[in-house]
Amino acid sequence: MGVGLFVSGLFLFGVATVLVETQVLSLWQIVPLAFLGALLGDHTGYYLGRHFGPRLHQFRLAQRYRAQMERGERLILRHGPSTIFIGRFIPAIRSLLPAMLGVSGFARARYSLLDTIACGLWAVALAGLVALTSGLI
Repeated sequence: MGVGLFVSGLFLFGVATVLVETQVLSLWQIVPLAFLGALLGDHTGYYLGRHFGPRLHQFRLAQRYRAQMERGERLILRHGPSTIFIGRFIPAIRSLLPAMLGVSGFARARYSLLDTIACGLWAVALAGLVALTSGLI
């Protein structure tokens, strides 16, 4: 959780392209690794949010902004499925959204299913960009 704030998707794209271009890894090796990395990162954030979420509401800062936090949680719960897909492709929120969904109490099984699909789509999109850049397509 939060690694995406420091390691951008552009950096990952660059590394994947270099690995394919130098034939260190094939595109078919990078895609499952990217998928698993995204999935593990998202689920780590989600479960940290679920674990620490109830305590988050006890902090003085959270109590001060209780109305805003409740509004944010309602928004996430109402638009949860779409936020999982949209968030996977927006660097600014990609690493924080899973924790926010965990804090909000978004259903575990539903999150796992939707996030698995979103991470799969993201890995395929990464592969497509690397293939285009590397002249494989």
